[in-house]
Amino acid sequence: MKEQLKKVFSVSPLKITFLIILLALILFFLDVPFLRFMELKALDLRMLSRGKVATGNETVIAAIDEKSLSELGRWPWPRTTMAKLVATLNAGGAKAVGFDIVFAEPDENSTLKTIADLNRETADLGIGNPQLADLLNKKKMQADTDAVLAGMIKKAGNITLGYFFHTSGKDVTHLTEKEIAVETENIAGSRYQMIKTGAKPDEFALVHAFAAVTNLRSYSQAAENSGYFNAFPDTDGTIRWSPLVIKFRDNYYSSLAISLLLQYLDWPPLVLKMDEFGVSGVEIDTTVIPTDDAGRMLVNYMGPAKTFPHYSISDIIGGRVSPDIFRNKIVIVGATATGIYDLRVTPFSAVYPGVEIHATVIDNILHRKFLQQTWWTKFLDVCAIILLGLVMGMLIPRLRAMMGLLIGIVLIAVYFIINTYVFSHYRVWINLVYPVVTMLAVYLGITVYRYVTEEREKKKIRGAFQYYLTASVINEMLKDPSKLKLGGDKKNLTVLFSDIRGFTTISEQLPPEELVHLLNEYLTAMTDLVFKYDGLLDKYIGDAVMAVYGAPLDQPDHALRTCRTALEMIDALKVLQAKWREEGKPLINIGIGINTGDMVVGNMGSQMRFDYTVMGDMVNLASRLEGINKEYGTNIVISEFTHAVVKNVMSCRELDSVRVKGKKLPVKIYELLSETKDAGPLQEFVRLFEEGLAKYKQGLWDEAIALFRKVLEIRPDDPPAELYIARCTALKENPPPAPWDGVFTMTRK
Repeated sequence: MKEQLKKVFSVSPLKITFLIILLALILFFLDVPFLRFMELKALDLRMLSRGKVATGNETVIAAIDEKSLSELGRWPWPRTTMAKLVATLNAGGAKAVGFDIVFAEPDENSTLKTIADLNRETADLGIGNPQLADLLNKKKMQADTDAVLAGMIKKAGNITLGYFFHTSGKDVTHLTEKEIAVETENIAGSRYQMIKTGAKPDEFALVHAFAAVTNLRSYSQAAENSGYFNAFPDTDGTIRWSPLVIKFRDNYYSSLAISLLLQYLDWPPLVLKMDEFGVSGVEIDTTVIPTDDAGRMLVNYMGPAKTFPHYSISDIIGGRVSPDIFRNKIVIVGATATGIYDLRVTPFSAVYPGVEIHATVIDNILHRKFLQQTWWTKFLDVCAIILLGLVMGMLIPRLRAMMGLLIGIVLIAVYFIINTYVFSHYRVWINLVYPVVTMLAVYLGITVYRYVTEEREKKKIRGAFQYYLTASVINEMLKDPSKLKLGGDKKNLTVLFSDIRGFTTISEQLPPEELVHLLNEYLTAMTDLVFKYDGLLDKYIGDAVMAVYGAPLDQPDHALRTCRTALEMIDALKVLQAKWREEGKPLINIGIGINTGDMVVGNMGSQMRFDYTVMGDMVNLASRLEGINKEYGTNIVISEFTHAVVKNVMSCRELDSVRVKGKKLPVKIYELLSETKDAGPLQEFVRLFEEGLAKYKQGLWDEAIALFRKVLEIRPDDPPAELYIARCTALKENPPPAPWDGVFTMTRK
């Protein structure tokens, strides 16, 4: 149970990936403000990268710009000026005219009458007090100018007036209930008349108003329609949404853009759709406008300022603009001059005319160019978070740090390109920040985990192998610890066993201190040679040395490395023997056995203590070959498996075919003599010996003896030749039973 719990709570790259994905999904559904802000900025970036998009030609803007202010005077202008504008647009055939301004106060800039006219009129009325006469006539003048504009609005029959709501209770504390009621009557035309709802809708998300600031009563009665022009920027001050619905008391009201569209489209049905979560959409005729629960439409900006045609009001009134430009168009009258403060922050610009936002909303609806962000796009967001997180989590653990970083950057770049393409061509807003943050978090999480675990593994490896491998091999392992697979693995390796001949007799001749010194001196020389060829010093077995080549790091030439180690061991031993001879110490001789083949390598032992070693029949055979040296009087014996690998580089002579103790099948054995490049003087010697061995296997004893005696002429002290002469003599006297296979069976280790 304890082990199971330990396994469950252990950390792994896959668990880190799942944990980060789960956390990302939780944050996604909580809609964390900071990440939401980042996603909004990413949305702006996609709009900018998409660039300017062609608009329809239905909407134009009559601008209160710097040029108009210069020619017509400071704002606000006399109402007679606005009346001239309405008359000019009406004469030009404008289909619908909307005002992104509010005429909430009577005109204070009348130019209808001169002072002389006023004095003459007051005298006719018999008013003797000049101050009173002046006051009365000013009131009359104002009423007249407002009446002129109201009359022109009514005559045009295509005017939609703008107003705005107070959405904070603090702003209306000074208003009486009667004043609020009067203003409410002025905007009655902008109410939604048809509302479709199923279950009781949740109105919490809606914008709630407390009072309206509307146009003069005469204007409101004369106009065809009205609509609010409130704008609600996001936390960074950017306007990305257009509120199509505002709740005021018991009614729902439409925006200026919606009200203008109704007039332009000849008053089609306008339906507000509500469900249990809030607003589900706004329908004009057959067009369903997608909104969020608050009734806001995501504005698909078509480009920077002046994407829609702008015409200076001074040019329109002055006749410098052809009236045909406005025929059957929607004309929105609004301020673009910097001093009037109707400039907004949008994805395209920090200085964008507010009036052009209404034009953009109208164009989006007319041409159904909506940005899509609905429940199914949120489903795509969730899929992207999960899928990309899993892909990153599966790739990173299998790659090196730099390659993992490169792949991570490529994945993020590919997702960004696909995301931007889908946005630009299909107007679908799929979340960019959460999937990217998830990928980055998975990469960082796994990288930190790998760094911590690899440092721990490196420390463990260094501690485990510092006495068995050279520093260069350990450092190579530490560069990529994955090359060391702890546990049992089957690999093709070469094993070397060496042992001191007659060590027991030598130990009886020396005091313990001298024996230890002699043994340490010998083992140091042998170990240095193992490390020279990057072998693994598996263990010391008393006076014996066991070394492995090809593990833990892969060494394609492991057999060749082993043979060179063995040859240099014999050379080093000769140097030590000369030294010991001078010191009067006993001389040591060794036997070496080498075998190549498949064996199991890894950590062997208990959970508390284990060794990195090799096991298997091929290991046992190498140990037997080391002992065979005693039989043949040789120093280095290799198996036929090793010989098959090194025969083109090493000079060897076949010694015999033997059946070692514990094995049924015979194995050919060879004596390792030297590298081929140094084997010139040995060629005749080896040729004669192998011819003698062939005669021996054929049972031709006399011919074999003759050949072996020729070998002794070349090398008088050759033990294998002497051994075979003795064998042939014995077999000649006592022939072996037929059939003779020439295999020698070992009866000892």
